Formats: sequence, C-alpha cells, structure tokens
Amino acid sequence: MHRRAPVSRPPRSRRLAQAALLALSCVGLIAPAQAASKLPPPVAAALQRAGLPPEALALRAFPLDRPQAGYAWQADKPMVPGSVAKLLTAAVALDQLGPNARTRTDLLSTGIPREGVLETPLYLRGGGDGELDSAALWQLLRDLRQSGVRELRGGLVLDRSLFLPEREDQQAPDFDETPLFPYNVVPDALLLDGGVQLLELASGAEGPVQARLPAWPELPVDTSGLSLAEAPCRHWDVLPLQPRFEPGQGGAAPRLRLSGRFPVECRVSQALQLLDRQWQLGETVRQLWQSLGGTLSGELRSGRAPAEARVLQTRWGRPLAEVLRGALKRSDNVQLRLVYLRLGEQAAAAVAGDAALPTRERAAQAVQRWLTAHEIAAPELVPDNGAGLSRSERLSADTLAAVIRQAVQGRHAPDWLAGLPLAGVDGTLSRRFQGSPVQGRARLKTGTLRNVVSLAGLVQDRRGRSWVLVLMLNDEAALWVGRPALDRIVDWLAGQS
Repeated sequence: MHRRAPVSRPPRSRRLAQAALLALSCVGLIAPAQAASKLPPPVAAALQRAGLPPEALALRAFPLDRPQAGYAWQADKPMVPGSVAKLLTAAVALDQLGPNARTRTDLLSTGIPREGVLETPLYLRGGGDGELDSAALWQLLRDLRQSGVRELRGGLVLDRSLFLPEREDQQAPDFDETPLFPYNVVPDALLLDGGVQLLELASGAEGPVQARLPAWPELPVDTSGLSLAEAPCRHWDVLPLQPRFEPGQGGAAPRLRLSGRFPVECRVSQALQLLDRQWQLGETVRQLWQSLGGTLSGELRSGRAPAEARVLQTRWGRPLAEVLRGALKRSDNVQLRLVYLRLGEQAAAAVAGDAALPTRERAAQAVQRWLTAHEIAAPELVPDNGAGLSRSERLSADTLAAVIRQAVQGRHAPDWLAGLPLAGVDGTLSRRFQGSPVQGRARLKTGTLRNVVSLAGLVQDRRGRSWVLVLMLNDEAALWVGRPALDRIVDWLAGQS
C-alpha cells in the first residue's frame, strides 16, 4: 500500500454528465468509445455509482480454461497499472532466475590475514539482498571474527557495483510529496535495513519537539528547525518535514537536523529515509566489529572488489520464492525493484551487448524476451522499475491477463500463486472483502497510485471455476472512489454460475 495525498472527487456536474453518458451507452444509443465489446451492465452500474467514466476502466475476465470467452472492455488500452505490474516481474523472475535463486553478500580481501591481522582493505560486496539488516550483517562479521581475524587495518570498501548505475537513488527525482517514506526507497546492491531508520517524534502543547533514533542513540537529532502546527496528529505526514544529515567531517560530530512543522501534542514512530547510506553502512560495520572485540582502522570508501580478491565469508539470502511470497503479499516496492534489477544483472552476464547499458534496461529486455517466448504480444508495454511505482509505465489488461494465465499454468505456479493476497484474509486484502462471498475465494494483487487503482489475479465463481481477472482504473478520482467500484465488480464476477 502506498501513501498518497488526498484527491478531491470530481464536481457533481461532471459526475451527472458521466452517468447520463453511461446510461445511453448501456441501452445502445451511444457506442462505447474505444471498446471492442460491450461493457457488462453490472460493471457499468459499479462505475456509475462511483461517478467514474467508462473510459477510465480496462477490464479483462475469462475462465481459466476458456481464454477466448468472458468479458473485455478496453482490454488493449495502455494503462498505468500500479503495483499489479509486480505480477509480471514475479512471473518472469521465477522462470528466469528460478525459485531457489539466492543473493549473496560477500566479505573479500586481496590479502591473507596473518596472526589475526588483515593489512589490506576489507571489501563488503552487495548482491541485491533486500533483507540485509543489521542482524544479518552482525552474523556475517561474527563469522569473520570467529575465523580468527581481529584487526582490520586496511579500511573498508563498500562494493555496490552489481547494478548499473550503482546509486540510482542519487539521481532519481522524488516520485511524490512524501519521498522519505519506505515505499519510495530506490534500492542499490548493498542496501542496509531497507534504507530507512526508525524515528520517534513527540511534542507537547509548547516547547521544542523531542526526537530520537532508537537504533542510533548517540546520534544527536537537532529539532530547532521544527515548529509546532495546529493540526491533528494523524495528519503529521502531510506537513513538511526536511531532514539534513551532517556526517561530521573535519572532526565535527555527525548530526541529523530536522526542519519543517509538526503537530502539537503528538507522538509518532515511523521508519523514514534520514541518514546517508554510505555513512550508515560504514558506521554500522565499525560498531558491530567493535562489539565483537575487533578493531577497524583506515578509510571508508566506495569501490569494486578486484577480480583476484578472495572471498572470506558469505551471507546467502533466502530463496527467491520465499522472498516473493512476502513481497507480493505486502506489495513491497523495494524487494520487487531489486528482483527486477537481478533480472537485468543476469541478462548482462548471459547476453553480450553494451556494457554501459543500465541494469533496468537489460531487465526490460529480459521481460520482453520472456513475453515473446510465451507468445504474449505486448505492443503497448512501457516498462519502468518492475514494481509499478511509476507514472510512465504502461500495460494493457489483455497483456496482464495473458501473463496471469501463463503463470498459473506454468511450472512455478505454486510459488507464484502463494504470493497473491487472499481476499479478506491476508496481505493488502486483509481488510477488503471481509464478510463478502468473495472472502477466501479470490487471490488478487492490488495496485494503488494517486490516480490509479487496480486488481488482478484469480477469482472463483459459484461453480468453483477459476477466472482470470484484470481491472485497472485510471482517473483523477480513482483513489477516492475506485476501490469500492472494483470490489463490486469482483463480487459480480464471483457470482457467475
């Protein structure tokens, strides 16, 4: 789920005009624009009730064993898909990388430790593990410490070279008005703790705002730039909050400065992007190594481990199928972006071409090759980052429906299906469809952007047949009124007999 600023409903005059046009369309006086088939009346009614125009919806639904049957409405229209694009990434990754594919994070060196001392630099090489946290890093360093290494005299080199560019986050523009939140993290190959830190903020009726980073108790947080605002505490996240991290160069102590506004009498605990990644990772290694009884001296820098470097210790990530199950359930942008980049990295290793081609472009090529191999024409496809957190990405209901059918009938169907939220039970659908006939009978991936809501997956009808379903709404009022409309369409489809 993604946080978005509130969107106003369209004016009443527009909604009435849309309803009139829709009514004429349903009785056949005006042909539906850009549609190859008639809009089913229950679908038309759901849109009318929400005040949404028919042209905002793309629909494709068919029984799994009869792909030429069912319902279609603007099914070939390019749409902004939102997070249902993750279904395509997951299907390709399971097929191309394999369900047991694992990332590896390595400690390397060109030298050999002698009497517990490593004179050459220690390289920490990232493998795109989205689950690399402080506990996992501690385990990796503990293994090195237990091998007999005590002193690291050659400094620490952080190797993020697996993906190109190495730090896409440094050049990517903000996606929306809340760039600090976890869903907006732009990952790299050596991302620690998901790129975020837990921040606690508290204010009274007057006086300065209190702030602390529980994981960094010795790091001062300066809130002198935060002023109090007469606003409800629940709206704290729409008030401006700007962090500025000072790494403490030239002998000065590091510090985090916060400016902006914060509600009076409010207490908040939220993970946010606050610290410089390079500093955080290097400082974490230093503190963990010291806690293990070791010493670390020398400079901290970025670089690539030489080909002759020897692996000292390795951390293996969980199998891809296990990672995808949780990532799809909770619609984890960071994990799916990393999986997408891993597709591009594998393609770079397997296919000759321009060595300077960005990893994301190679991933797009890998996806296109997979679609072609499975005879899925996708002329409208405009890829981006593999997670659907994009306004430039385009996908049609026809293409996504074909992908779903292929995934369900493919060799990795159990692993792919396991990640789809179960209606009214878990994941991003845990609170939707509760008490509905659809509860427990649909596996659907959700999609949400400011002007997009989507659902895609499988729905079981009253006869127990499985239907492939893709619904994508693109409209400025979609976030405000679109979800109930899509839910009514799902209820209608589940009632088929």
